[in-house]
Amino acid sequence: MEKVKLGNSEIEFKPLVFGGNVFGWTVDEKQSFSLLDAFIDMGFSLIDTSNNYSHWVPGHSGSESETIIGKWISKRDIRDKIQIATKVGGRRIDNSKPNLKKEYIIKSVEDSLLRLNVDTIDLYQSHHDDLTTGIDETLEAYHQLIQNGKIKWIGASNLSPERISESLRIAEDHNLPYYIAIQPEYNLYDRMKYEEQYEQLALDNHLGVISYYSLASGFLSGKYRFIDDIKGAKRYDALKDKFNTRGLRILDVLAEIAHTQQASMSAIALAWSLHRTSVTAPIVSATSIQQLEELSRAIEIKLTPEEYYLLNQASDY
Repeated sequence: MEKVKLGNSEIEFKPLVFGGNVFGWTVDEKQSFSLLDAFIDMGFSLIDTSNNYSHWVPGHSGSESETIIGKWISKRDIRDKIQIATKVGGRRIDNSKPNLKKEYIIKSVEDSLLRLNVDTIDLYQSHHDDLTTGIDETLEAYHQLIQNGKIKWIGASNLSPERISESLRIAEDHNLPYYIAIQPEYNLYDRMKYEEQYEQLALDNHLGVISYYSLASGFLSGKYRFIDDIKGAKRYDALKDKFNTRGLRILDVLAEIAHTQQASMSAIALAWSLHRTSVTAPIVSATSIQQLEELSRAIEIKLTPEEYYLLNQASDY
């Protein structure tokens, strides 16, 4: 598959994004380096992280992922081959509320640049909305950072469609930077929110869409076929409600098509996302090279019209 462009930016990449939430959490530094090396060797380039990954792990500060990526970059001559996307304004280890105030953003980007060992961030994203801060203040901070060469483009994750629309309007009215991409939750199981609230907004405004939870916390991977399979799983709470009639129907169709295509269920689920016109690329996380290789097959898979129809029908809500 050819490279895709992220919204109206010049960011071009093969359409899989590596989700850096696993770095320093489910994979250690050495394995993280191996996974990143393999990802680049496969021709991919966009790496997504946040300044608060992995704050949810006991004993972590919330800067582990950026730090590991930065160490990897410092040992590899590959800055011109990769794009870095990170975020600001998300939850922190102290459970503080989202913060998109100008002063906080200016400080946070310096911290992220230092950890990532880069001079500029390709895509800087508002992680969660800060309803106590005016949109214009947030966009003015991004404007200053772009002017100073600290960041290139901005995106939004977990903002309501209304706030995204308002941000685009304010950006146009006041000649401020506009969001060129959004990062919504979207996958074969979790379709409704994106399709009903965000998709048309993205299409109307030429927004890039890089979707997270692309495999529904592993539900679509085929690793778990029955609810008993998730006993003791780290993501039990995220998975337990998906083993309903609709969820099991999705798994059955995925398994059937995976067999026909001689691919993993994960790859088929990702290929389905890539068939959606509005989706630029799904975010994927892997903990082994083999898993990454399986996921990478998604960009090569051509679902037949019948297969695409069957997946849509099985996941209809």
